[in-house]
Amino acid sequence: MYSHVTVGTNDYARAKGFYDAVLGPLGLRCIHDSAEEGAAGWALDPDRAPHFWLVRPFDRQAATVGNGVTVAFEAPDRATVDAVHAAARAAGAQDEGAPGLRTHYHPDYYGAYFRDLDGNKLCVVCHRPA
Repeated sequence: MYSHVTVGTNDYARAKGFYDAVLGPLGLRCIHDSAEEGAAGWALDPDRAPHFWLVRPFDRQAATVGNGVTVAFEAPDRATVDAVHAAARAAGAQDEGAPGLRTHYHPDYYGAYFRDLDGNKLCVVCHRPA
C-alpha cells in the first residue's frame, strides 16, 4: 500500500547510526547512504516497496515532528519487538511505551513505542498470537 515513509533529521550521521541499529533486527538493510545528500534508505528488498527514508529536509529548514504521527514497523514475532525496543533504547531513544500487549487495539497486538533522536515517534508491533 505504501511506497515509502520519510522522517527528517537535524543530525544525519547520528540519526543514520540510530536507524542502522534499530532497523537491523527487523531485517531491514540500508539500500542508500549519502551523507552529502543527507539521505539514507532501508528496505527488505531494494527493488520493492515499502522503503523507509531518513532525510535532512530539502528546504534546509529544521526537521520537526508531526503531532499525531507514528511510523510503525511490523515485527515477525514478539521477541523481535523486544529486541528492536532494546536496540532503540541503547541507541538513545526516548521510551514512549515498553513492549507489551495493547488489547484495546486487538487481542494479539504486541507493540512498543519510542522516539528517535529527532523526536519522531516510532512503533514496532507484532500482530500474531504468542
